[in-house]
Amino acid sequence: MSHPERLGSPGGESVGTIAEPPHVNETLAAYAARYGLKQSAARPPLRRYLHDVWARRNFIWAFASAKNISMYTESRLGQLWQLLTPLLNVAVYYLIFGVLLKTSRGVPDFMPFLVTGVFMFGFTQRSITAGSKSVGDNLSLIRALHFPRATLPLAIAVVELQQLLLSLLVLVAIVVGFGEPITVHMALFLPVLILQLMFNVGASLIVARLGAFNRDITQLLPFIMRTWLYMSGVIFSLPSLMKAGSTLDRHPWAAELLKANPGYVYVELSRHVLLGKYRDHVHNDLHIHSTTQLWIYALAWAGVALVGGFVFFHRAEERYGRG
Repeated sequence: MSHPERLGSPGGESVGTIAEPPHVNETLAAYAARYGLKQSAARPPLRRYLHDVWARRNFIWAFASAKNISMYTESRLGQLWQLLTPLLNVAVYYLIFGVLLKTSRGVPDFMPFLVTGVFMFGFTQRSITAGSKSVGDNLSLIRALHFPRATLPLAIAVVELQQLLLSLLVLVAIVVGFGEPITVHMALFLPVLILQLMFNVGASLIVARLGAFNRDITQLLPFIMRTWLYMSGVIFSLPSLMKAGSTLDRHPWAAELLKANPGYVYVELSRHVLLGKYRDHVHNDLHIHSTTQLWIYALAWAGVALVGGFVFFHRAEERYGRG
């Protein structure tokens, strides 16, 4: 058929066209372009993609809130587990590292030090671990509806933020209970939290793409996160290990890597703004580093992770949910 056939009405008017099949050497892409057909799930430009994600901010919050509530519906204590889980982790770490291994030596008020580390590192740890499953666990939703897939790891980050906000009530009570006065300096905790949230979102987007196409990532992450915890000064003071004459002091490159570690940066910066005694101990007694250096690292990691995570996730947008 050299020309498209036309369907005629009884009056002789043309009402439609039957498209001719692709030519012998014509690709499907060229055939679709010839008739103005477009891919339904094509990846949008990054700027429009960000606009679409922002337009669904209410969905992200509602989805996160519903998921947060449903996590504990089958347990008798319900939402109370949001507080009990980190507190039980603190109790275990305190028994093993504070009492048995004596890592608390040289750290003023070890309990607030430990609680701050466990709560803040746990925020990042849970965001990344759950973010790696955010696409794979929602394939039915992805295949049924058209929406920016980035909303799924974003919702996971919001879930973890909601849980952390409740845990912060316990953290503040412990900090104040151990004699830390309420100061204006503590107001700096808010920007620390925002920067850590930005880092968490970016990291969640990266592992969400990796986990979407290789589910083995979700099995490997718990071991990676546990190793990261031990390298981030959560349960012991890294500055104490960096003091003059120590092994790390003789290997400054290793000390610099540990200080630049984002897991350490956000935990240590939280301690600096919340725990005045610990801050003075690090600055005056150990002479390790200034808070300014921590802020620089925190800003850099937040920006690099957020921008890099969005770009990395966006580049595979049209592939999520296939196969």
